[in-house]
Amino acid sequence: MPAPTAVPGSTAAPAPTAVPAPAAVPAATTPAPGAPGPAAPGPGATRLTLETRRFWSGAAATALVAALVGVVGVLVLERILGVELTVGGSSGSAMATYVLGGSFAALVAAGLLHALVLTTPRPRAFFGWILALATLLATLLPLTSSGGFGSGIATGVVNLLVGVAVWSLLSGVLGWTVRRVPA
Repeated sequence: MPAPTAVPGSTAAPAPTAVPAPAAVPAATTPAPGAPGPAAPGPGATRLTLETRRFWSGAAATALVAALVGVVGVLVLERILGVELTVGGSSGSAMATYVLGGSFAALVAAGLLHALVLTTPRPRAFFGWILALATLLATLLPLTSSGGFGSGIATGVVNLLVGVAVWSLLSGVLGWTVRRVPA
């Protein structure tokens, strides 16, 4: 049925429009005044912690492996196959870039993993996703440079290998150093 329209010259008030009722707030999200807040962890509650010294020793070893993966990639691609990599900037040293960059990336990833263990409910899942996406980015980014497609592919492959090494080694280090303790 169409809405009634006002007749010109009439003084009738327009028909009221329906105002939607405010959304109901679930009772679980707003406790009643005087009600207790979130429940404290029960007697069986646990949390994750790290054996810090062993974890960071593993992180240092991972940084060394990441640097060496980059060195092997540079040796094979640049020195043996003669493919120019799109790293090194103005210094022209892909070897130094991979040694420093791989080590730095591994240590940053270890710091991220340490923070995730202490703060998130599923640190392995978040770490896996973050490292997978960062590795994908590092693999695809060289394809956008002006160094040529073959050079971009070669650089992306080395970046992919460094990323996979960092992810797999740090995941293994976590497996040996994480502990569940009472909360």
